[in-house]
Parts: sequence; structure tokens; C-alpha cells
Amino acid sequence: MAREKKRRSSGRRSPFAAAALIGAGLMITGAVYAGASAAFAATDTQASASTQLTVEDGEKLFTANCATCHGLDLQGTPNGPSLYGVGELATEFQVATGRMPLQAQGPQAPQKEPQFTQEQIEAMAAYVQSIAPGPTYPDAHLLDGEGDVSKGAELFRVNCAMCHNVAAAGGALTEGKYAPGLADTSALHMYAAMVTGPQNMPVFGDMNLSDEDKRDIISALLFQQESVQVGGASLGSLGPVSEGLFIWIFGIGALVAITVWITAKSN
Repeated sequence: MAREKKRRSSGRRSPFAAAALIGAGLMITGAVYAGASAAFAATDTQASASTQLTVEDGEKLFTANCATCHGLDLQGTPNGPSLYGVGELATEFQVATGRMPLQAQGPQAPQKEPQFTQEQIEAMAAYVQSIAPGPTYPDAHLLDGEGDVSKGAELFRVNCAMCHNVAAAGGALTEGKYAPGLADTSALHMYAAMVTGPQNMPVFGDMNLSDEDKRDIISALLFQQESVQVGGASLGSLGPVSEGLFIWIFGIGALVAITVWITAKSN
């Protein structure tokens, strides 16, 4: 007797079943990923909070990178000046602008990329402040750029333009020294330069420029950094010397070339 083959009842799947399964899988995967990301972010935040650099860390960094020239006790050596009275503001300025550690002996320490992170720089500055107190960081409102721009521009022309150029583009000084351009200088470093007088710059104390005067100057420079140069290429804003040289070379040169061409054409 032949066996009867049992047929499976073939149930028809809904056309939306596969899409529903894929959607559910994506939702589960997304939920797991979001939870894991939040957990990792919380862990990173706790780790960064726990690895906040201290004054002791700043001392270690200073000993390893600065003491050769400035001495273990900041007393100075034949290769570098004493740091007594320098304070954290000048330390942050010199290291954050890359002027220190010094690249090579010369008329002036050039600005370059800093060799330390901002946390390391602030730790070293805090160490110097703890050993040799000096000028410290200013109140935030002095750096907000909300001062009197017009007055600040006038004060800059009177006190700073003879070295830094009226357009803050920098300029040459004597014996291979120079005043740097201020197009990329931060508000904190503008204030630090006025208060601490790095290298060839004089110190502008409260008798010369009050804190509000410094705020106005900073506001004027920040306004100039953000303003659009409507006159096209400025040739570095170096004034009539560079512009006159450009006209002499290209303008007179073009006239001579046209004269030679006309003469050759007539012949």
C-alpha cells in the first residue's frame, strides 16, 4: 500500500514581515549603541576629571623642560633669567605662544606651535605662581571685546602703533628684533603682553593704561580681526613703502613694456 505523503500546510507570510523584523533589529541595535555611548562618555568624563593636572604635575613638567635654563628654584642661570615675580600670566603667555621653551638663542624668541597641551601649560603656570607670585589672569569682562572700540583704536595708535603698525600688522625694530603682528593674537595674550611686557615690549601699568583702557584696546583689536577688508588685497597693510614698491615694479614696468611694444610696432 503506497504511503500517503503528508503535505505541509504552506502558510503565506505577510509582505511586511521582513521589513518589520529589520526595523526591530535596527531599533534594538540603536538602543544598545546609545546606551553604550552614554556609558563610555560618562567614563571618559570621570577619567578626565580624575586626571586633572595639579601644581605637583606642573613642577615635574617645569623640572623636565625649563629648569635647565631657569634653575630648579626659578633663580635663573647664565642661560636664562630668573622667574621671581613673573607669575602665571607671563608663564602661560610664553609657553602657550610657543616662545618657550626657546628654540635657539637669538635676538628674539619667535612664536611657534606650543609643545604642551593647555592643561600642561596651566599646570606649569600654577607652579610658577606658587613659587614666584606675579601677575595673574584678568577678570573675564576685560577680555569680552565689548569695550569702546573707537577709544581703543585711538589708544592703540598712541601707545602701540609705532611698533606694531597702525594696522597691527607688526613691524621691524632694531638689531634683528621685531614687533609681531596681532591678527591671530587672543584677547588673553593681548592683555598678558600689556601687563608683563614680554621681550622688547614695555610694561603698561595702571598709571599708563587702566584696566578699562586695556579692555578698549583689546576690543579694538578683536574688532579689527573680525572686520572684512573691503579694499581687496592689503599687501600686508605695511603702508606706502610696500604699495609704492608694487606700483614702481608693476606700474612703471608695464609702461616701459607698452612703450617698447609701440616702438617695435611702428618700426
